[in-house]
Amino acid sequence: QVQLVESGGGLVQPGGSLRLSCTSSGRTFKSYSVGWFRQVPGKEREYIASIDYSGVRTYYADSVKGRFTISRDDEQNMVYLQMYGLNVEDTAVYYCTTPASLGTMIAPARPGDYWGQGTQVTVSS
Repeated sequence: QVQLVESGGGLVQPGGSLRLSCTSSGRTFKSYSVGWFRQVPGKEREYIASIDYSGVRTYYADSVKGRFTISRDDEQNMVYLQMYGLNVEDTAVYYCTTPASLGTMIAPARPGDYWGQGTQVTVSS
């Protein structure tokens, strides 16, 4: 059974930064794309970013482009979401996700099959 675990969330002031981490058990991230989504209670889940299996191609939602960076370290079996310039609209639970099948790229309309439990990010003064 594939399990994902996110970490790194917390409370940060507007303009601050955080780095979220995601790791997996039951299967490594190697050879699979990984993505980040976020959700606010009462709203639909929102795509944030994704990275292909090689780490060469990355994609971002317009709302975070230029502020967030997704990266991966397959040796450590980790995927990161570095977030800069946080604002109150970034407050949400952040989830990482990965697909069950090789060759599947995480995208806004193609979330993964495996999800973590989420990590809360709160941006507030």
